[in-house]
Amino acid sequence: QVQLVESGGGLVQPGGSLRLSCTASVSIFSIYTMGWYRQTPGKQRELVARIKESSSTNYADSVKSRFTISRDNAKSTVYLEMNSLKPEDTAVYYCNAAQPSLGHNYWGQGTQVTVSS
Repeated sequence: QVQLVESGGGLVQPGGSLRLSCTASVSIFSIYTMGWYRQTPGKQRELVARIKESSSTNYADSVKSRFTISRDNAKSTVYLEMNSLKPEDTAVYYCNAAQPSLGHNYWGQGTQVTVSS
């Protein structure tokens, strides 16, 4: 019954911005490490950004300085602010919630981001 619901994807022009949101139905959101991953056809899913319970973050080299991950524990929501978007950012973006100590690892269904003129 755990659900992660992504929103905010769509079509944008190069140089534009999008803000992705993911709301989780987990019982205690604050104990989870939250992440955004992306996948293109024929490629493996890759980590884009991650934010731990402590709010420590890390990013893929390809998105550093352009993307920002944040979380609002009161709303059980994680965000990905994407700026200066490039065509190579086009992918399906997936939300992830992980708590390895409990053996919990959950995925959303994904939201399409297309960067094209």
